[in-house]
Amino acid sequence: MTDGPGSTPDMPSGWAAEQPPPYGGAAGAPGSSWASPGAGAPQGANPSTPPPPPSAPHPYAPAPYAPYAGGQYGYRAPDAPRPGIIPLRPLTLGDILDGTIKLIRSNPKATLGLSAIVAAVTGIPAAIGQAISFGSLGDLMADPYAADAVNVPVAGVAAQYIGAIISYVMTFLGTTILTGVLTRVLGRAVFGGRITVGEAWRLARSRVPALFGLVLLQALILLLPLLALVAVLVSLAAANAFDGTGSTGVGVAVLVVLLFFLAYIPYLLFFYTRLSLSAPAVVLEGRGVTDAMSRSWRLVKGDSWRVLGILLLTAILAAIISSVLAIPFTFGGSLIGMLSGGTAAGTAIAALLLAVGQVIASMITYPFQAGVAGLLYADRRMRAEAFDLVLQTAAAQNQSQGWIHAGVDDLWHPSYAAGTGPGSGPHQGTPPYGPYGPYGPQA
Repeated sequence: MTDGPGSTPDMPSGWAAEQPPPYGGAAGAPGSSWASPGAGAPQGANPSTPPPPPSAPHPYAPAPYAPYAGGQYGYRAPDAPRPGIIPLRPLTLGDILDGTIKLIRSNPKATLGLSAIVAAVTGIPAAIGQAISFGSLGDLMADPYAADAVNVPVAGVAAQYIGAIISYVMTFLGTTILTGVLTRVLGRAVFGGRITVGEAWRLARSRVPALFGLVLLQALILLLPLLALVAVLVSLAAANAFDGTGSTGVGVAVLVVLLFFLAYIPYLLFFYTRLSLSAPAVVLEGRGVTDAMSRSWRLVKGDSWRVLGILLLTAILAAIISSVLAIPFTFGGSLIGMLSGGTAAGTAIAALLLAVGQVIASMITYPFQAGVAGLLYADRRMRAEAFDLVLQTAAAQNQSQGWIHAGVDDLWHPSYAAGTGPGSGPHQGTPPYGPYGPYGPQA
């Protein structure tokens, strides 16, 4: 059967009369010339000569791409888009730490600047109390033999504890507000956008009361066993349970405390891990106190050990960084305070050095810990809810329009996550921009 005029049973339609020789054929062999499809045969060639058989495959011809298996020439899937501080896919530990550093570097005013202000305001009372305490120790060192029961520097010790208590209260207020602002900065930085301190404060201001309630309730949950222990010890002491012969009473008290802490440490780590993502849920999703705690519990469930490991590593790194940065100032301030003999100038210089060391350490550790918590929250949502698809869609829209839409902040609303819809799940309410997000329905 033929396909039309001019075709032969031995040659498919459209093939040239002269075909290249098989691989390894000698030059000048019949059929060694090339011709374009449909062109006439060269002069002197026999048009009835059948084409040579198909050539054998080249022994070193590249094979089709296979799924990526780590080989040198295997196929590799394209990387996830990275419009901001993290790639828009489930994050590794390196991605979380690297994203936190990029958050600080890309928004220095909103992270380092604001953290320095909070640390300076909250650290002043403790620094003054420590300086007064060191000054009283200087007097004691000048006359060590005067250290009897009457001349113990009670004023210095009282000043140190009073300053520490005031600083703890101010730190609680300051870091709670700072957490809300830094979380808003992080929410925009994931998309590659920047946000000013004033804009971040306007967005986070309405969530500050819920943050205060969250921190108080979490502290109550974590410290409740300690309060129970104190109550038990006071009751036992009132009942003369520790009045044994010799050291028996002290031994009983030590045994009770030891057994308590052996049970309390797992309790503390468990609830600290399960509730660690509550603050981002309050700020970015607009949830209430108990709703945010339930949300954190569900996100962490199934990955508790990994979350706990990252949180512990973050705490260790923050402690190391804080110590390295603050030790020179703490040593200098303590030395000046003790050698100044309690003078006003020496106390002021010592307080200044101690405050500077506290500010430098805190301005790094505050945003570092807040950034890790926020990115860990984003990672858990991407793993549990396929939230990376929402982020990738928004990133593509931002790239096509050439700027970051302010509505990306509301894409953290849980109704935009995969498998959810308006009013679904425990979160009540509809998405701020409707079911299609801030960009409207997509074709």
